[in-house]
Amino acid sequence: MENLNTNKRHEIPLIAPSILSADFSNIALDIRRMEEAGADILHCDVMDGIFVPNITFGPKFIKDIRKVTKLPLDVHLMITKPERYIDSFIDAGADYLTIHYEATDILLPTLEKIKNRGIKAGTVISPDTPVDVLKEALVLSDIVLLMSVYPGFGGQKFIEKSLSRLEELVALAKEISPNCLIEIDGGVTLENASAIKKAGADILVAGNTVFTSPNPKQTIAELKSI
Repeated sequence: MENLNTNKRHEIPLIAPSILSADFSNIALDIRRMEEAGADILHCDVMDGIFVPNITFGPKFIKDIRKVTKLPLDVHLMITKPERYIDSFIDAGADYLTIHYEATDILLPTLEKIKNRGIKAGTVISPDTPVDVLKEALVLSDIVLLMSVYPGFGGQKFIEKSLSRLEELVALAKEISPNCLIEIDGGVTLENASAIKKAGADILVAGNTVFTSPNPKQTIAELKSI
């Protein structure tokens, strides 16, 4: 399995196709398409119908796709009280486990638990959450995920204020935790990828942009090179 280096920032952004946009009836085939297209990570959105108004999948799905890919699995828990399921998703094969600041009252102990289990820990904030709430969490975060749409559904339009929030987050991370990777999720397209990259993102989550492309390999190459 590829070991992404979190000890340096990436001049060329890493591309993490979101399998929320995949065809679940042909998931192994779609994952193989992403591997062949040059994806760096697979982004897996777990939704519980409570924290967000949608339901996707649980640990078993992660365990099943772990069998068919060596790509790192970036498991994004959009669930209430994620601390209840940390062990389940790690045991299923997650390489990165990101949890929402807004979803738990014990963020820091949960991040510590994830790290103590030997995988990468991440914190996520939704569009209306101030960036500066991350000051303490950054010390324990290998990744911080900035939502550039409201969590819950794929295919939404990029929220423009996310660019200034991204710049603020990058500056804060450089000050507190310079090795932390900055990820952005929601509405990433070929049209806005250049601005997102310029603002400092290390990882671009792209769902429909990649999965609906007639040439995913070309699309991923363009997302990296724009």
